[in-house]
Amino acid sequence: MLIKLSVAGASGAFIFLAVNLVGTLKKGMVTLDETNKTLAEVRNAVNSLTEEAEQLIHTANQITVDVKGKIKTVDPLLESAQDVGEMIHNVTSSIKQVGAVFGGKRPPRTEISVNEPPVRIKGPVHINVK
Repeated sequence: MLIKLSVAGASGAFIFLAVNLVGTLKKGMVTLDETNKTLAEVRNAVNSLTEEAEQLIHTANQITVDVKGKIKTVDPLLESAQDVGEMIHNVTSSIKQVGAVFGGKRPPRTEISVNEPPVRIKGPVHINVK
């Protein structure tokens, strides 16, 4: 009789463990299903972000090409402005040399009036460019 009770107790314990194991496995399956759903959502999000990133990179490349084209367009203008600045510097230097030759020293002007008429140069002007 003691053996029958031991076998019955062992059988009951086994059944209890089997029921608990089945419950744990069901919970594990639910967790795996939720994990699969989450992974699917993450994949969709990553795919949409990848598409947006590709569009952003494409747009950035287009803007870069546009800016490079505009720089190429403006570059000659800036070179011309630099040339004009150098010519104005040379003209100013020549005028200073002419002023020094004729000895016409004027006191330096500290104020510029907007209402003064512009200075007109009559006759031919010879500019020595070094």
